[in-house]
Amino acid sequence: MPSTFPIRRIVVAVVLSCAVLVSTTACSGETKATQSAALTEADSGAALTAADSSASPTASAEHQKLAKTRFVANAGLAAGAAYQWIVKPFKAGKFKKGAKGRTFALVKAGLAGAFTYNRLKAATENAKGDPLLSKAVAPLTSGIDSLKNLGSKLRKGDASDADVGMFENVINKVKGAGKDAGAPVTDKVPSAGQLSGG
Repeated sequence: MPSTFPIRRIVVAVVLSCAVLVSTTACSGETKATQSAALTEADSGAALTAADSSASPTASAEHQKLAKTRFVANAGLAAGAAYQWIVKPFKAGKFKKGAKGRTFALVKAGLAGAFTYNRLKAATENAKGDPLLSKAVAPLTSGIDSLKNLGSKLRKGDASDADVGMFENVINKVKGAGKDAGAPVTDKVPSAGQLSGG
């Protein structure tokens, strides 16, 4: 009776290769989709700003409340993804060479890195709709921008303690800025579909 052991290895290799291919494709597609969404949101933000100048104070208050709600949602998803698939597995040693499940953990961390960056950029755009929140988040944009390429670094297994610490540090600063502006952020772990979809 022939052994099924080599077949299992082949199946595992094919599945992992597909996961890496999907994550690479998703990450490159995310950037274009995110840029398009950011442009659309910026255009609608400009239209809302123009409308707010002639609108009643109630409409302006609703616009600010909506901006805070969106900020909280996006920042919460970013924080949840970063903690669940980057910080927590890193501290547990899942990214170390020879660790059981390392490849899968790295693929998820790569997806989570790209997802976190995209959600934080969206949260930054959302914050512009509320003057207090915008002022609190503005100093954090360079820190958020520094996360841009860390997703691919994580996926390749090249991330260091400092890289993972950067995710944790930026998330904590965004959460602090939200709290100071009256928009407290709580971690919300995204679904696998949200994570792979950006």
